[in-house]
Amino acid sequence: MSIVQIFPRAEEPSVQVLPTHPVAGPEASTASPERLEHTPVAAGPLPGSEPYPFDRAFHAMLARFTGGISPLALSLAWLDWSSHLAAAPQRQMEISRNIVRDTGRLAEAAVHAMSPGQKPWSVIQPQERDRRFRGPQWELAPFNLLAQAFLLGERWWRDAATGVRGVSHANEAIVEFSMRQMLDMLAPSNFAATNPKVLEKAFQSGGENFVFGWQNWCRDLMRLLSNSKLTDDGQFVVGKTVAVSPGKVVYRNELIELIQYYPTTAQVRPEPILIVPAWIMKYYILDLSPHNSLVKFLTGQGFTVFAISWRNPDARDRDLAFDDYRRLGVMAALDMIGLIMPGRKTHALGYCLGGTLLSIAAAAMERDGDNRFGTVTLLAAQTDFTEAGELTLFINESQVAFLEDMMWQRGYLDTTQMAGAFQLLRSNELIWSRLSHDYLMGESAPPSDLMAWNADATRLPYRMHSEYLRKLFLDNDLAGGRHLVGGRSISLSDIHAPMFVVGTLADHVAPWRSVYKIHYQVDADVTFLLTSGGHNAGVVAPPEEPGHSYQVMTKAADAPYVGADEWLKLAPRAEGSWWPEWAKWLAARSGVPCDPPQIGLGGAPGLPDAPGDYVHT
Repeated sequence: MSIVQIFPRAEEPSVQVLPTHPVAGPEASTASPERLEHTPVAAGPLPGSEPYPFDRAFHAMLARFTGGISPLALSLAWLDWSSHLAAAPQRQMEISRNIVRDTGRLAEAAVHAMSPGQKPWSVIQPQERDRRFRGPQWELAPFNLLAQAFLLGERWWRDAATGVRGVSHANEAIVEFSMRQMLDMLAPSNFAATNPKVLEKAFQSGGENFVFGWQNWCRDLMRLLSNSKLTDDGQFVVGKTVAVSPGKVVYRNELIELIQYYPTTAQVRPEPILIVPAWIMKYYILDLSPHNSLVKFLTGQGFTVFAISWRNPDARDRDLAFDDYRRLGVMAALDMIGLIMPGRKTHALGYCLGGTLLSIAAAAMERDGDNRFGTVTLLAAQTDFTEAGELTLFINESQVAFLEDMMWQRGYLDTTQMAGAFQLLRSNELIWSRLSHDYLMGESAPPSDLMAWNADATRLPYRMHSEYLRKLFLDNDLAGGRHLVGGRSISLSDIHAPMFVVGTLADHVAPWRSVYKIHYQVDADVTFLLTSGGHNAGVVAPPEEPGHSYQVMTKAADAPYVGADEWLKLAPRAEGSWWPEWAKWLAARSGVPCDPPQIGLGGAPGLPDAPGDYVHT
């Protein structure tokens, strides 16, 4: 059924605003099925006419050649660094001494490279997380000397880019990051003639690896040009092999579909779970294949699960505001759950940006006397953006203005810009290691459900993303108590519901120390869990999958604050998935199991089964 037919768009730019939920508790819900079913998208007051349209069009054109990176932001950072380094003769001398010393050591190692007693990596060793030079092939001359020379060059530039007095921390980080990207591109592992593994494979296969590598490159190029996805190969198809937990779409507006999953146990806990995923990617990260689906795990533990599936916006949604995602997403879903299961508290879970939105909604609800949340769980979600990791390198006034001009022309931020930024954060693993593995070695890693989901990206509306970058990243309004909801400021300290907060140890998007700051922001019992893995692989950690571990500790609302580094020493470590730990925590804060609720309200024709229609947009 066409979504456009269900919800025709108004011709006029002004649209009706959905008011904030006015009730004081779950018993007083005033929502009705008619009101929920026909809610239009509300963007709030639209901004005035945009100034300097020619300048903005010029910047948008320039962004096509720079990948969305502001050249002025880079230039200012390099000017800051180079000017201060030029005025630091003692620092220059120190760098020069290090270069001369290391060059001498490398020359000595080269002279004795063929000596029987010469050990590899005698001058410098790769870091433990650096996989580029692993394997016995890299311990042989001359490849070992090439790798050591490259690693020394990396260290020289890192020393030169950091620690220069007077350079702002933000500009120093930009220079170090951009220099690292350029050096990563020149690593000897990226070239066939200087990669011993590639040469060995070519000798063994008679050069067949280059033929297969060419085929892999052509395949990826055709996929890029045709805008196809990993899911198009039939192995990972939404609704058939991934996102297959049985359920029903019980509510739809122009922004979300609310999915209610069928129970898999005879009795369920009386309190439902509402999953609020990030709208940067599709919701089914938490409902991948049956063996690693968090939704399936929760229904198997006797919980009634609801999940929001966001619609992928396009140019017509350019004026969707950040608060529209709260009102038409979290609040509309909560209203519908209140109609299906009246009088029940809700366990709310927010993942990544969805967790940030959930914390805003929870603070606004507590401010207004709305206590429908029984607990709040945040997965890799930040509420303070002062230390948001390397992602903040792309977030400064110059860069945000550049992104705004690019989005202003299109009406949204394209998926390629977001994917490119995230890949740069882990360029060695996501870009250059794949070049070596797929194109030089001629091998092809089998696709996984997580890879297929990662390729199923979404767009971000112009207005929403601009408000998100400015209010949360640049101005840090949420942490500072300046974020407005309904024209009034909110404070995270108003949140009193018990919280379960998960950080991941190797997170490049939401560093766990940044997530940890929730401890001194809320006035609630906080159970903080730090799990192994990264932003996605650390969260998707089914109990049957080996290799997972975590640390967990609870801080009472009135207990003294414990710093992140001290917490790391005190929190007990456990092997295995964190999912059972969270399920046990939820069960302790839930009522006695009872009969399952009805599915939806009935009498809502046209709503599909899970995973719904929006996940395919």
